[in-house]
Amino acid sequence: MRFMVIVKASPESEAGQMPSEELLAAMGAYNEELVKAGVMLAGEGLHPSAEGVRVQFSGKDRTVVDGPFAQTKELIAGFWIFKVQSLQEAIDWVKRCPNPMVSDSEIEIRQIFELEEFGESFTPELREQEERLWAQMSGQS
Repeated sequence: MRFMVIVKASPESEAGQMPSEELLAAMGAYNEELVKAGVMLAGEGLHPSAEGVRVQFSGKDRTVVDGPFAQTKELIAGFWIFKVQSLQEAIDWVKRCPNPMVSDSEIEIRQIFELEEFGESFTPELREQEERLWAQMSGQS
């Protein structure tokens, strides 16, 4: 099972405040544990929403909205992708994480869909296309 582990933004992260050397070292040690255990597939921090945009869809129309965005608690400051056996295992790993922010913070865990979960609508042709794309992204083509 794969999970996206989402680090919610804080007022500090949205202000562009960089983590301290101490927090960077603690996160580095945590990430090292994740990698050694074969749990971490990816992980990155994100720039504040002031440096981002949103593309809104309405039928065939597209509208670009510049950041910053309101509701800091709904924004993402970073993420990991974990590969674990269960939601409980993902929870156990997240509980070991250093607090990723200077202030109180929150981490959300969401399971990633696997191809077989899409059922009959995921035809053999679509599956072949998906596998080809994954091979290209992995540098295997």
